[in-house]
Amino acid sequence: MLIAFGGLPGTGKTTVAQALARKLAAVYLRIDTLEQAFIASGNGKTDIGPAGYLAGYAVARDNLRLGLTVVADSVNSLHITRRAWRNIALEAGVRILEIELICSDATTHRLRVEGRRADIPGHTLPTWKNVLDRQYDPWEAEHLVVDTANVSVEQAVETIMRQL
Repeated sequence: MLIAFGGLPGTGKTTVAQALARKLAAVYLRIDTLEQAFIASGNGKTDIGPAGYLAGYAVARDNLRLGLTVVADSVNSLHITRRAWRNIALEAGVRILEIELICSDATTHRLRVEGRRADIPGHTLPTWKNVLDRQYDPWEAEHLVVDTANVSVEQAVETIMRQL
């Protein structure tokens, strides 16, 4: 199956997605990692457009066709990216679970954003202003919403496991 995460930076996507991937022994696919690899490739461009997502879709497709579960970790803020993940699952003939992580407490969310350290060499993290200014389309498909403001990583993973 494909488990596609989405949510603004600082909501806990990477932490929860990694914990879930470990629990399921699933392929973990992080768009930030792919995007930073493209940036580090030496072509001098920092705006790589959709390349990270396109590479992610291809890697997900390959692993789903092998019969593996894929956990995709990305902001996934646009209708077009969410539809693309659904199309990948459809093409591979697998079920998709879309998960949106939110942090309903603005103070907690801001502290998370401002207190993070990059875990990918060379990766520049967004500022709180970047998060507030980011385009974030409302979800148009059925999905699980997990509010990380008041739950632990383990509780978030258990909520997701119940949906599986």
